[in-house]
Amino acid sequence: MATATPARMHYVSQPALAADLIEPWRSTIGRDFAAYRNHVFRVCNFCLALADGSGEAEEKIAIAAVYHDLGIWSGRTFDYLPHSIRLAKEYLAEAGHEEWIPEITAMIDEHHKLTGYRKRPEWLVEPFRRADLVDLSLGVARFGLDGKFIREVRVRFPNNGFHRRLLELTWQRINSDPLDPLPMMKW
Repeated sequence: MATATPARMHYVSQPALAADLIEPWRSTIGRDFAAYRNHVFRVCNFCLALADGSGEAEEKIAIAAVYHDLGIWSGRTFDYLPHSIRLAKEYLAEAGHEEWIPEITAMIDEHHKLTGYRKRPEWLVEPFRRADLVDLSLGVARFGLDGKFIREVRVRFPNNGFHRRLLELTWQRINSDPLDPLPMMKW
């Protein structure tokens, strides 16, 4: 498993591919667009810091980050993983990256796994899962990332109500389906 490297820990960037991929979804995401876009950018930065990244890894991370929660809005459901995966597969096929489908599908499908992902340690699944948890926990979970780096990322890409929106969606799901309030979670 790759760990955070000092060179990446202090480099905060707006991932160009993620910015390009998310923009067409602006009207679908609606009022949550800025909140979700910044979540995507934070996850990209945290994942790049947690993984040994090459150009290909950066591209995979950007794609997974854009699509990982997108099904919330495109499918209008909190049971969104199937929708998110379908959208990512469609994009990868159109982009000529069919060979990335298994890895990126796993990155999306396992990003709320409560225990570590160990099936394919060479894939970016575990760094992506950890990166999402760093952001979801507001930096409480760090996985070796420097607190200063996490703060820099959070300042550059502010929350814009993302966590508040997640709480609203969770509450709606509890009220509509109390026996399965968090269908995206896995052991």
